Amino acid sequence: MADGLLGPAEIRELAARLGVAPTKKLGQNFLHDPNTIRRIVATAGLRPEDVALEVGPGLGSLTLGLAGAVRHVHAVEIDPTLAAALPETVAAAHLTVHPADALKVTGDRFDPAPTMLVANLPYNVAVPVVLHLLAELPTLRGGLVMVQKEVADRLVAGPGSKVYGIPSVKLAWYAASRPAGKVPPAVFWPVPNVDSGLVAFTRHDPPAGATRSDVFAVVDAAFAQRRKTLRAALAGWAGGAANAEQVLRAAGVNPQARGESLTVGEFAAIAAAAKTSERGGKLSPTGAQTEEVDS
Repeated sequence: MADGLLGPAEIRELAARLGVAPTKKLGQNFLHDPNTIRRIVATAGLRPEDVALEVGPGLGSLTLGLAGAVRHVHAVEIDPTLAAALPETVAAAHLTVHPADALKVTGDRFDPAPTMLVANLPYNVAVPVVLHLLAELPTLRGGLVMVQKEVADRLVAGPGSKVYGIPSVKLAWYAASRPAGKVPPAVFWPVPNVDSGLVAFTRHDPPAGATRSDVFAVVDAAFAQRRKTLRAALAGWAGGAANAEQVLRAAGVNPQARGESLTVGEFAAIAAAAKTSERGGKLSPTGAQTEEVDS
C-alpha cells in the first residue's frame, strides 16, 4: 500500500472481507490505482482549509487521498454496507460519512459546509448529482468530478458543439467548466468498457435577469426538439410560435437559431424577455429533461 492509498490487492481483499461485489445498478466501479488518486487530488486544486464533498466513496480509495489534503471530508454513500465500513478504512477524525442518496441530500446536513466537490461519480446519475449539489450547496466554490468520457464531453461543451445540450447549459449556469484529463478503464474494478473523463469547474455568478427555474424551463423546451428553430421549439412554452418569435426578438435572439447555438446568458435573456412581455414561462414539455438524466 503506497502512501496509505489502496492498490488492486487491498481493494479486492477489502471487498472480499465485506462480502461486497460492485453492482451495475449503483454504477459502481472502484478505483484501485494510487497514481490516479494522487492525480485527482492534485488536479482538484484543493486547499488545506477546504471541506471536500465526495459522492460514492465506495471502498475508500479516493477518500484516503482527500483526507490527507483537506480539513474535513464529507462522504455520501448510498450502499449501507460500504457506508458502515468506510470509517474503519479511513480512520480520520475529520471524516463524516452520510449513508444517503446524493440526489436527495439537502445542504443543511453538512457541517462544516462543503467547499469542493471531488468524486468518482456513478455513471448512471452523474449529471443530476452535480446539478443537485450545486443547487443545494452555494458554499461549493468548485470541484473535480470523474464521469464517463462521453458525459464529460457534454458537460464541458460550448455552443455550436454537436454534444452541447441540457447538461452543458445547466452546468454553465452555475460554473465555468473545463476538461481536466482522461482516465483509462484499467484503473477500475470491474474494468468498464468506456474511458472516463475528469471535469473541473469553478462556480461563478449566474446570469442576471431571470430565476434559475425560469431559465431552465427555456433550456428544457429548446432542447426537447433540438433540431427545430427556436421559434418552433419554444412555441409550446411561449403559448404559440408568434409569441415565441416576439420574446426571442425582444431578447435579441434570432428566432431561426437553434438552441445548440445559444449561450446560457442568451437563454437567461429569453426568460427575462418572457417575464417582461408577460408571455411564456409555461411548464416545459413532457420528456424535455431526458437528455439531462441520460448519462
